[in-house]
Amino acid sequence: MKIDVITIFPEMFESIFDFGIIHKARQAGTLELNCLDLRNFAADRHRMVDDRPFGGGAGMVFKPEPLAAAIRSRRDESASSWTVYLSPQGHVLNQTRMRALADKDHLILICGRYEGIDQRIIDLFVDEELSIGDYILSGGEIPAMVLVDGIVRCLPGVVGHPASTRDESFETGLLDYPVYTRPAEFEGLSVPEVLLSGDHREIARWRRLQAREKTRRVRPDLLDQNEQ
Repeated sequence: MKIDVITIFPEMFESIFDFGIIHKARQAGTLELNCLDLRNFAADRHRMVDDRPFGGGAGMVFKPEPLAAAIRSRRDESASSWTVYLSPQGHVLNQTRMRALADKDHLILICGRYEGIDQRIIDLFVDEELSIGDYILSGGEIPAMVLVDGIVRCLPGVVGHPASTRDESFETGLLDYPVYTRPAEFEGLSVPEVLLSGDHREIARWRRLQAREKTRRVRPDLLDQNEQ
């Protein structure tokens, strides 16, 4: 797939996108990833991309002209490009939505700053507003990194073992079960006997029970959703 990120801080993405599974996906040709500097689409010599809001108020707002030019420079109408604005006013991102976005051929991610972007850009170009949680960050760059990382994990062949992405938190509607590795004894704590038994049916049963119990303690709202 192809992902284009529109930001005023493209340098923020350099180290993030050059390591781990994102780097692996780019090297393999599974992912084409580009960062566009919004200031390159400003029309004035000062490369201004923001201005004061009409009606007064604190902060600045991203101007519509540079954003429209940046989006149009990457948007391919025939390829069904999907434009996402990372915003605290958006729907909260979850694993189901992450997998749906991984099925898109082309994503354009808009990283807002300050008081946001001109509403006319949302009306004319944005297909979806997404938030990564009910809190405020200084910009959309970190949410964009979260989104790209989560999407790339869903792409075929990126994660070495397919079960790694099937049997984890939120994929089954439950949080993940506890995991252990060697040594079997550590500072007075032992690995549960069932995991050493070799009985795969009992191990699977134990893991289901543990996942449900952890979800009940930590995220009971997930159980409520699954039981509706």
